[in-house]
Amino acid sequence: MEDFKVIDDYLCVRLPEEVDHHKSAYISENADRYILKERVSNVVFDFEDTRFMDSSGIGIIMGRYKKISCFGGKVFAIHADRQIKRILHMSGLNKIIEIME
Repeated sequence: MEDFKVIDDYLCVRLPEEVDHHKSAYISENADRYILKERVSNVVFDFEDTRFMDSSGIGIIMGRYKKISCFGGKVFAIHADRQIKRILHMSGLNKIIEIME
């Protein structure tokens, strides 16, 4: 299973079961590398396997949003369960990223 995959101009990031500060640096650094190297326009965070996310997960998404929005790109969240959607709404991320059903 590939955690980072480029499809057309989308970078798809499959997030782990637990998104915490231990994993956030790895995810952020790799996502940034793909954004710069592959010249992607949009980032899709796939929460299908994710059951837990702390504030560092919000930081991962905010950081990628700041990078990609400079180029007119968008950030999407897919497969978020009720708990993850709640975090995205409480943090206000739902105002800047698109949460797909």
